[in-house]
Amino acid sequence: MIGLIQRVSRADVTVDGQPIAEINQGILLLLGVERADGLEQVEKMAQKVSQYRIFSDENGKMNLNVQQVGGKVLVVSQFTLVADTRKGNRPGFSKGATPEIGEQRYLQLIDSLRGKGVAVETGRFGADMQVSLVNDGPVTFYFQV
Repeated sequence: MIGLIQRVSRADVTVDGQPIAEINQGILLLLGVERADGLEQVEKMAQKVSQYRIFSDENGKMNLNVQQVGGKVLVVSQFTLVADTRKGNRPGFSKGATPEIGEQRYLQLIDSLRGKGVAVETGRFGADMQVSLVNDGPVTFYFQV
């Protein structure tokens, strides 16, 4: 499971020109699900995202997590994160989960984050989404669990 998190001052998702999700301060999580991912990877990712300290404290140090600053997490599925780009000029997706398993893990991650008390908004799995964001910093981290 691959997660690309970005600290944002705002982010939103639209589908077919209609807004479906929006957050202010928080984390935009782009999520790629690999074929071998199971509940262990879901829980590790949820723990990492919910507890990762990327927000500034009163001294300007990255010591606070998303909950401590009253932020939200916007979770967007992005299968292209699992692409194999090592050879050629076209990505390979053989490591990616099937759409059914990918959606199942995506929903399990959302449930796990909410179970940890994190406020969560979501994109729409499998949809052609337009994602807008203002990366705060910029601050971006890549997780592979």
